[in-house]
Amino acid sequence: MPRSTTALRPVTRLLLERAITTAARRAAAPGGIRFTERQLYYETCRVLRPTPPPLRRVPHSPAPPLRLSRFTEVLRGREPAGMLPTPTGPAPALGGPSAEPDLYAYGLPRLLICQDRAIAHMLLANHVHLEAACPVLSAGDDLPLDPRTVAALERAEGATVHVLHDAGAAGVTLPGRVRAGLGPVPGVRVVSLGLVPRHAQALRLVSGRRPGPPPPLGALPPGLRPAEADWLAAGRFTEVAALPPTRLLRAVLRLTRGPRPTRHSVWSELRGLRGAGFLTWPEP
Repeated sequence: MPRSTTALRPVTRLLLERAITTAARRAAAPGGIRFTERQLYYETCRVLRPTPPPLRRVPHSPAPPLRLSRFTEVLRGREPAGMLPTPTGPAPALGGPSAEPDLYAYGLPRLLICQDRAIAHMLLANHVHLEAACPVLSAGDDLPLDPRTVAALERAEGATVHVLHDAGAAGVTLPGRVRAGLGPVPGVRVVSLGLVPRHAQALRLVSGRRPGPPPPLGALPPGLRPAEADWLAAGRFTEVAALPPTRLLRAVLRLTRGPRPTRHSVWSELRGLRGAGFLTWPEP
């Protein structure tokens, strides 16, 4: 997005400051969620241009109502509660060889690879890797995968590598690149968590357009529809950061953990014991 050279009027700056404050409060709810600066930008866009209820079911991916350069200018010098600092290095490794050398000796049933380094940091800061029992890596820092990680995936017999990416030309081809990088590893699946253009439109997420002529598209996933390929060919994109933080966390946890086990009540446990045999009962 081009940087504007005109100065903000005091009233406009005051309104944007209040919108950012409101957006930071929404992004952190519920329970003090940690979020990135880019996620705060998209939340500010939603504050400035809320979607009326009758239009929420109409697929559309609008342009942002606020330039990123304007947002950055107003945010400069402010540190809203819950906002993470911009990452300057790779996401912290979970049990690296120097800290836990025995970690690679076990099976690794699932792994999450994020296209955006900041999103990987955000998921780690909100303890997604602990709740989902799933290491979180960054594509830019951790690809190609360490051979010991690949061996741990193969050892798990049926492991899944989840890929979280933007709805853009580079993002939709990332799962294929991860799959090609793994090579012929038996029993390891590579699954895309999104985004794809139809997700961005169904969720009414803000989309942008690359400046200049768009580069030629590479090999696209077979599941993309022709309209989505045209959307990408026009240079359009939607970032994962455009999702509300709480919605992103819920989606990642649900998709990486899989379906929740059935909750058993006291009566169902008693019925199970009744049919299990006398050996299940404690001796007097």
